[in-house]
Amino acid sequence: MTNPTPTTEPKPATGPKTVNPMLKTALEFGPILAFFAAYLWLKDEIFTIGGTEYNGFILVTAAFIPIFLLCMGVLWKLTGHLSRMQAVTAVLIVVFGGLSVWLNDERFFKIKPTLIYLLFGGALAIGLMRGQSWLQAVMEGLMPLKQEGWMILTRRVMWLFFGLAALNEVIWRTMSTETWVYFKTFGLTAAIVVFFMFQGGLFKKYSTEEAAE
Repeated sequence: MTNPTPTTEPKPATGPKTVNPMLKTALEFGPILAFFAAYLWLKDEIFTIGGTEYNGFILVTAAFIPIFLLCMGVLWKLTGHLSRMQAVTAVLIVVFGGLSVWLNDERFFKIKPTLIYLLFGGALAIGLMRGQSWLQAVMEGLMPLKQEGWMILTRRVMWLFFGLAALNEVIWRTMSTETWVYFKTFGLTAAIVVFFMFQGGLFKKYSTEEAAE
């Protein structure tokens, strides 16, 4: 008499954990708003540390880096997931924010958005050249689109990223630091929101969801 072979039930697939949307938003945007508020408070101050003078922008940048990393760490702990975009952004913030503080030169931190958007736009361009929508892999759960729709949206987002990179270069090179801080805090976010508002026709035309009667 043979013993029955034990069977093992397949483990359910695990994905990102759900987290309170307000808490998630606070962790993602809280450091940026804190940077903005702190800059307005300290923008005209000069601090002498170790015999070297630092303006308010550099001091706020030095404080922003650990706060941003702490918030990303908490978000990772709560959701069990960080996107590639979040990981790349964190690395660039540490590298270029650190260079600004170390060299006492705010230009390194100002160029960070340019590099972020060039990297993301370049990645989407590579995917398009291979006939793939890498944007779909990141956002498919948020926007159910047909493949043709994803390719069109990816091409548009690619040009959006390249345009924002160019715009950031124009702003920080030709305008004051305060203007750049306003642009970085509100302008870039508003540009992305407005962009997706104008994609309503594409979402409607290529949606995979059946229209409700």
